[in-house]
Amino acid sequence: MGEIYGQDINKKTTAISPASTIKNSKTNPEKSLESATDSTSSLVKKDSTTKKQAFLDGKVKYKAKDYTKIDQKKKHIILYDNAELYYQDVELKSGIILLDYEKDEVYAGRIKDSAGNYTQFPNFKQGANVVEPDSIRFNFKTKKAIIWNSRSDQGEFKIKAALTKKENDSVYFLKGARFTTSKDVDNPEYYFQTNKVKFVPGKKVVTGVTNMVIANVPTPIALPFAFFPMSKETSISGILLPSYNDSNTRGFSLQNGGYYFALSDNYDLTVLGDYYTNGSYGMRFESNYAKRYNYRGNVNIRFENLISSERGYPDYSKQKIYNIQWSHSRDSKANPNASFSASVNLGSSKYFKQSINQVNIGSNLNNTMNSSVSYSRNFVGAGPQSRLSITATHSQNTQTEQIDMTLPTLQYSIDRVYPFVKKDGVKKGFFKNINLQYDLSAKNSISTTDSLFFKPQMFENAKVGLQHSIPLSTNFKLFKYFSASSSLNYKEVWYTKTINKNFDATQGKVVDTEVKGFDAFRTYSFSSSLGTTIYGTFNRGANKKIQAIRHVMRPSISYGYTPSFEKYYDTYAADGSGTMLKEYSRFEGGIFGSPSSSNSNSLGFDLSNTIEAKVTDRDSTKTEAKKVMLLNNLNLSTSYDLNANGVRTLAWSPVRVSGGTQFFNDKMNVNFGATLDPYAIDNSGKRINVYNIDNGGSLFRMTSANMTLNYSLSSSDKAKKSDSDQTKRNGGREDDLFGKPNLGNEQKSLFDENEDKGEDTVSEFFHSKLPWDMTFAYSLTYGNNNREKKIIGNSIMISINADLTPKWKTGISTGYDFVQKGVTYTQIRFERDLLSWRMDFNWSPFGTYANWGFFIGIKSGVLSDIKWDKRSTIIR
Repeated sequence: MGEIYGQDINKKTTAISPASTIKNSKTNPEKSLESATDSTSSLVKKDSTTKKQAFLDGKVKYKAKDYTKIDQKKKHIILYDNAELYYQDVELKSGIILLDYEKDEVYAGRIKDSAGNYTQFPNFKQGANVVEPDSIRFNFKTKKAIIWNSRSDQGEFKIKAALTKKENDSVYFLKGARFTTSKDVDNPEYYFQTNKVKFVPGKKVVTGVTNMVIANVPTPIALPFAFFPMSKETSISGILLPSYNDSNTRGFSLQNGGYYFALSDNYDLTVLGDYYTNGSYGMRFESNYAKRYNYRGNVNIRFENLISSERGYPDYSKQKIYNIQWSHSRDSKANPNASFSASVNLGSSKYFKQSINQVNIGSNLNNTMNSSVSYSRNFVGAGPQSRLSITATHSQNTQTEQIDMTLPTLQYSIDRVYPFVKKDGVKKGFFKNINLQYDLSAKNSISTTDSLFFKPQMFENAKVGLQHSIPLSTNFKLFKYFSASSSLNYKEVWYTKTINKNFDATQGKVVDTEVKGFDAFRTYSFSSSLGTTIYGTFNRGANKKIQAIRHVMRPSISYGYTPSFEKYYDTYAADGSGTMLKEYSRFEGGIFGSPSSSNSNSLGFDLSNTIEAKVTDRDSTKTEAKKVMLLNNLNLSTSYDLNANGVRTLAWSPVRVSGGTQFFNDKMNVNFGATLDPYAIDNSGKRINVYNIDNGGSLFRMTSANMTLNYSLSSSDKAKKSDSDQTKRNGGREDDLFGKPNLGNEQKSLFDENEDKGEDTVSEFFHSKLPWDMTFAYSLTYGNNNREKKIIGNSIMISINADLTPKWKTGISTGYDFVQKGVTYTQIRFERDLLSWRMDFNWSPFGTYANWGFFIGIKSGVLSDIKWDKRSTIIR
């Protein structure tokens, strides 16, 4: 009988399920990155019936130029030479790529070329972030990475770090990092060096101890910590550091310091201030706003409280000055039938001349300030179209401090109506061209001075009026070659107040008494004109240098008649006896004038001329002759009073001559004008009814003349772009004949337009060419109204800019007044492009506004506060 023996088998331990393995892996996500193998997962035997985990979470695309090797045992895929790998939002290009699909990790690095040099550096892109390191290790599951010698661009910054740890999609930790705005991050002209960094792409960089390095030399400039904003927005809020100055009369000062508020995508605010130790201070509020396809504009408000010397001294003075600027424009796409615009520049007449802020120096030569705010709307309907416009204007003479304003002017008009045109719409002949329209104009005009501006007294003498106008006109051809027109105009004027003149015995003089209440007058007038065009050509032959000369004349004669409206005139006693009576109209001084007490009956004569030539082109390949303008325009005009008789003399009005032309391929513009009087004058300078030629003189007596000349040219024959926009807004010139404003770090660099052209190239000193540009202006005014034969104005201004080297620029703006016998405002300037930095020096060596300024700073707007800005203070 056989026996059966059994072996004791120990009880098995509980196996670890695959599910728990995955769970544990998620609990410690860094384990797969830090350990070469996972000891727990390698000991686990998976049930053959369990569904296998998918390779990564999506499709992986890869390729390589040399070879692709798959190692099933090690779970590796090796790509060599121009390797590329694409997975989800990750793009990786490198010399060699190793993909461990068991650990969901990838490694990329450089390879050596035949000369032993490293090439094909990794390029890692995830979303919008791009990193170019020496090598990288990345986990697809945890999104963590370790990066060696990474290089990346974040806004205006370029960042390089010896070691970078990517914690997640939004946080990086860097070690041994440098930050710079230089184009070459490996060899920058300056950078900030730090060892510990927390980096949030697109938002911020927070560092530990940070040291500034210039030309690889550490500087004493160091911070215990630093914060660099990396916002992808167009602008961010931040502090604007001031510049330091000193003055003998106001003490030490800080200028243009403040804060920039990036309030939203549509508007911002800059608050700047100046402070002087003697108590003077200034404030500036600047705001820009815009809404795409709707409107854009900016507002500047400036105020200065100026104190000279100290209280108790004889030269002590105190004054307050201000300036307000507003510019607004509306996009035509917003509403094609309505528009609104504003250009405002008002304030103290002496603001730009008395201001001690360096920003305003370039505007101290401006003599006028003008403003205009307007709204217009077209009304489109079945009938005639009409349009409405409301405008407020302001004109201020900073020399006389006289201010003229209209608050507001209203214009309303209805388009022309042709009552005799049939349904076919043909307008031909005298009757079919008869048309009429309606115009309404209302004004509230104010004249005041700078001291009464926006005070109650300013509105006391305001003039208010409203004018209706209905013109009836027609035009037609006469004898085929003549164009004729006739018009009859009816006007009705309404006023809210008139005047009454009478002799006041108590005061012993004539007194004007204001009479409040509605009053109106009505007038009408007739006018007609006849004109033609005459062409004349003088041909010299096709083989001549000047082949032909063409002269175009446009003569015209006009007639105007306005009857007398004596019914609107009264008389007043000019003395106490009451025997001396004078006529006056109660509407005198009105904004739309007053009716005439005598009829007007005159003929007008006008002649315009244009002369051009056909010349042989210097380019022998061109067969067509070249047209050259010899005289762009030459206009003559005068009139004759048909009512002139023995009592009313001086029938002819002075002849006005004006013209203009261009030279040197339209680079030089010349304009001239003169007034020629046919009558002589007596010893007191009064015109008499004797022709000047009959009084022993010439046919005409030149009473005034003027000429202006403007010439701009450059080595590249391109128009020079003005960078004095702020000076123009302040009421100055578009060019730099008045110099350039001293804007410090706010000034746009002359090199800005060249910053994105790549690396600086070394050439043969401009190939023997020196880039330059020049602006030249000359003005001459002659006066001879009373035989003084005097040059009233005679001045010349010039501005020259030149590139001494590819990085050095220089310029000068100056002029000379031959009447005052003195040099005008002069400015000498130098600028140096220091790649990531900019340096400039401005110097006005003499005159009332003598000053100098030196600036050096980083170009980048993010680091614009890293600067040294030293400027002298103007003493006034």
